Amino acid sequence: MDTDRRNFLKKTAVAGGALALGLSTCSPAREETITGGEGSLSQAGRSLKILILGGTTFTGPHHVRYAIERGHEVTIFTRGRSKPGLFQDSFEQVEHLIGDRGEDLSALQGRSWDAVIDASGRDVEWTRNSAELLRDTVGTYLYISSTGVYYPYLTTEITEDTDPVLEESSTGRSSTSSYGVMKALSEIEVHRAFGDRTCVVRPGYIVGPLDMTHRGTYWPERFRRGGEVLVPGKKHDLVQQIDVRDLTEWIVHLLENQIHGVFNATGPASPLTMEAFIDGMRAITSAEVSYTWIEDYEFLTEHNFTFAIPWIMPVGNNFGSQRISVARAKDTGLTYRSIAVTALDTLEWYHSGAMTDEQRGDPPMPISPARESEILNIWKARASL
Repeated sequence: MDTDRRNFLKKTAVAGGALALGLSTCSPAREETITGGEGSLSQAGRSLKILILGGTTFTGPHHVRYAIERGHEVTIFTRGRSKPGLFQDSFEQVEHLIGDRGEDLSALQGRSWDAVIDASGRDVEWTRNSAELLRDTVGTYLYISSTGVYYPYLTTEITEDTDPVLEESSTGRSSTSSYGVMKALSEIEVHRAFGDRTCVVRPGYIVGPLDMTHRGTYWPERFRRGGEVLVPGKKHDLVQQIDVRDLTEWIVHLLENQIHGVFNATGPASPLTMEAFIDGMRAITSAEVSYTWIEDYEFLTEHNFTFAIPWIMPVGNNFGSQRISVARAKDTGLTYRSIAVTALDTLEWYHSGAMTDEQRGDPPMPISPARESEILNIWKARASL
């Protein structure tokens, strides 16, 4: 996409033109570049000492960038194996402690911070050990959990009062189930150590610059390539995702305002259908694009095309996965960029020097161009019978 068109689309979205882009369900966006700079961003009224467990991959650099811009003092604790893919200037202002959450927390001993952001809690024991170590030397412990704690999503309008699942079903074990249970049990460990000084954030699908999972790059990149696009699911299926910058900036806001509790964190601000989402993706590209909807769940399942983030087939254990309530988070200040801005910034990062050809690797999930073409041909042949 040429620079003029990219800038026009971003400015249109920022100016409240999301409706014209087929994004009427999205909140107006804040204008900025992929580096996150907002130009005249004001500093916080009080500088905090913030410890980030993790900090160099995906959410971490965005936390660091925004916290530094707000005037906070940031320390990160990592194994020292990864370098941030963006915001190197911000990391020059950060204290970097080296250790291992599973084996060596000694660098954290004898230190104090106003708040900790646990961005790497992937093991219950890790979370238990860090929470117990920091309970008397840190004010707020903010644990980044997941909406996966509700899996299986067997109902709609899931709120923070919906009970997390604390053990795997003996008949339905899966990586999704295991991850959700791990996060739910980790939340308990933080509450045990910090009590009412705990803040738990449960994000849904996180997308945007630095998303190395390739989940959030699929649709922007697919529409950039143009041609005939296979779109799975029913047009009225609901979808949810959150821009990593909206998430991390709001998390810093929670710490600045000493807001505690449990919060779901996904978006957009109001219900978004797959049809509106796809119309929004169409608006970000100047390429010639047509699309073929396949609304037949049975056919899609037969051909192993049951998700294309943010869409996931709303059946069985995923029935309510895209109907997570975010009312509580919005009440505490969570705001949203438009989906157009997220998509454009993701593309800009994906094709910038911050992303190597090796990192791009194969075409982003869920399906390759060849597989997409194959499924389309099968669908058309079936329809002609």
